[in-house]
This record gives sequence, C-alpha cells and structure tokens, in this order.
Amino acid sequence: MAAKSANLYARIEPDVKEQAENILNTLGIPASNAINMFYKQIILNRGLPFAVKIPNTRPVSVAELSEAQLNAELEKGYADMVAGRTKPAKQVFADIRKDYGI
Repeated sequence: MAAKSANLYARIEPDVKEQAENILNTLGIPASNAINMFYKQIILNRGLPFAVKIPNTRPVSVAELSEAQLNAELEKGYADMVAGRTKPAKQVFADIRKDYGI
C-alpha cells in the first residue's frame, strides 16, 4: 500500500460536514478514509460513482399550483384513497423509521 502523503483541502458547508461525519463516526470510518474510498471509486468508474443529472420532474409545490392544478392533484389523491392505494399513517411512519434507522 502506498504511503499517504498527499493533502486535500476542500471547503464545504459546515452542516453537510457535520452530518456526514456523524454518519461516518457511526460506521467507524474516518473522514480521510471515506474520501480515499471515494477517489478510488472515481478511478474504478472512470468518473463519478453515481449518476449526476437534472431530474425530469420536480416535486409538486402547492404554492406554485393554480386552482385547477391543485384540484387535479387532490382528485388524484382521492382516487388513490377510493381505490385502496393507501397506507395507515402509523405504517408510513414505521416504514420511514425503518428505512432511515430512526
């Protein structure tokens, strides 16, 4: 293994750094090791190891909808409810806790 002698200096948002380091600490991975792993993945993938693209659609912002668009969204929700395509709120929150480990 090559000796680690190169330095990397980067400016990032403090809250992003804190959140990421909390996760890395939980995993037992020092930030420098995570950055080294990221760089190795860039080399192996000959690019970023994940897709970087502009999403095709944006989440719906109620504030930006016209009255007709809002009514259409409400109708979709009502149709899902009538068709039984719903989950109890208790189940939704349990799924979120499970998926995000909270």
